Amino acid sequence: MSVQFLPAFLGVPLAAAVLGAGASPPAVPAAAVRPVSRGSVLVHLDLAAGQMPENVVLDPGGGVDVTFAGARQVARIAADGTTRVLATLPAPRDPAAVTPLLGFPLATGLVRDGDRFYVLYATGAARETGVWTFVEGQPPRKLADLPADGLPNGMVMDRETGALYVTDSARGAVHTVATRGRDRGEVSVFSDSEALAPAGFLGVNGAKIRGRHLYVSNLDKGTVLRAPLGGPDAGVFETFADGLQGIDDFAFTGSGDTFLAALVTENEVVLADGSGRRRTVLTERDGLSNPTSVAINGTSVYVPSAAYTTKADPNLLVARLSR
Repeated sequence: MSVQFLPAFLGVPLAAAVLGAGASPPAVPAAAVRPVSRGSVLVHLDLAAGQMPENVVLDPGGGVDVTFAGARQVARIAADGTTRVLATLPAPRDPAAVTPLLGFPLATGLVRDGDRFYVLYATGAARETGVWTFVEGQPPRKLADLPADGLPNGMVMDRETGALYVTDSARGAVHTVATRGRDRGEVSVFSDSEALAPAGFLGVNGAKIRGRHLYVSNLDKGTVLRAPLGGPDAGVFETFADGLQGIDDFAFTGSGDTFLAALVTENEVVLADGSGRRRTVLTERDGLSNPTSVAINGTSVYVPSAAYTTKADPNLLVARLSR
């Protein structure tokens, strides 16, 4: 497979992905000890084979599990860098279908619940676009349909209810998908707030849950937003952090409101918080090549890079978080 399968994404000017970011916030003051160590690349991946890691979750065996966007795969990357494909989503049946905004079928968001995986798939066709699920060693099957004219991107599970929250970067919406009981596979709209909408390219993107709130990023607007999961204000988003140009996904570092954000268009990972402070902690010098997401396991930080626009060296980088 050639990188020519990315015409729509690569043809979008870089500036289009960072509209509305506004002025930069004050930097986090320098400290005697780096908050995140210099990163090192654990494994270099194959761009021509579509091994562009888009989302990442921790694996109980050490290492991580990732989606390979262009290959339509979920793969395991062990602590020694060994890579093994766990599942491949079916090729689109309709050759005329075009995935909104990006132009190629891709696997995006990933959630692991015990031995079960949930993965998002976007093809521009109703037959495939939606949430797929599998248990390791078994073929994936579709759990829920999502709008074919959307771009399902980020996903997180509410561990209390089993509901999946799915961001749609094209339609500017968050959907919920039930995974338990009689409603299993049922889809509803959690929010279609204007704050989630694109401002030129991609809107709402990454998703995390903490403290009974859903946190999401908006790539075009450079924001992290939050909304209560329940109560009268469920689905009503407010700005938690801004000034994060090109933010893709993010991960909280602990019990406070500090988080690490992957700035896909800037080739940076930044340490930020809800007060507006921000500090760049990883860059291209560390090996970043369009970083897409972040996973944290204790003091270990995992950052996949998809090389969407750099067109060079998709990889998984590992760094150390100071506690």
